[in-house]
Amino acid sequence: MLLRGATDAGFIRGGYHFAQGDESATEQADFFTENGGGWTSDGITLPGMLDLEADCASVEWIQEFSDRYYQNTGKYPVLYSSPSWWEECTDDSDAFVDTNPLDMACWNSEPYDPKGGWPFYKFWQNDDSNEYGGDSDVFNGDMVQLAKLATG
Repeated sequence: MLLRGATDAGFIRGGYHFAQGDESATEQADFFTENGGGWTSDGITLPGMLDLEADCASVEWIQEFSDRYYQNTGKYPVLYSSPSWWEECTDDSDAFVDTNPLDMACWNSEPYDPKGGWPFYKFWQNDDSNEYGGDSDVFNGDMVQLAKLATG
């Protein structure tokens, strides 16, 4: 219902999955893609986002989820994490810099430099609310680049 409303309003949108690092990454990726987190090249669906902010998930777990999501959709998921979480939980791993876009959680007036070897963030969550509801995120690009992310 929510995706349909966003689509009807003309939004480019996508789903996210809150990682449970103590449960099977493959099963979670399958569940996510089967229940609203999938990606298609329709120009309005962003790759699913893997929310990494609770208990630490290992680099291996993130890789397993990411690879399975790619198997299921043909696209790697966006990884959502704060700079401090990434540093603490992955030891600042650069394993995903060439495959997965970064959504950086950093509730400051300016974003931090990304960790993990990413030269830039694709999205920046700068607050947990905004005047229209939901979180406040900024895309690091223009509408043409956002549409490209939604088409492949």
